Amino acid sequence: MTMKRKISWTRRDEDGIKRKVRVTISRGGIKWQFKRADQERWDYDSPPTGEEWDALEEILGRRMRRGRAFGQMESVRGLRRPDDA
Repeated sequence: MTMKRKISWTRRDEDGIKRKVRVTISRGGIKWQFKRADQERWDYDSPPTGEEWDALEEILGRRMRRGRAFGQMESVRGLRRPDDA
């Protein structure tokens, strides 16, 4: 059985339009999904920005302080490439 953890947040793009980010972390890896408020479909193909990687690590850092998500943080740090910074 694979344990999946879903994380999501919403931010405004530079043009002021809301953009929702969903991340699913599992033993098989990490899946990023993006959707702007002015679009109908989710984007599964765009790579995350460095800011989005930072936001994910920040969320996992808060969870770690509450005694959860240590394994997830290690997985995320292992999957982040140097050019994602």
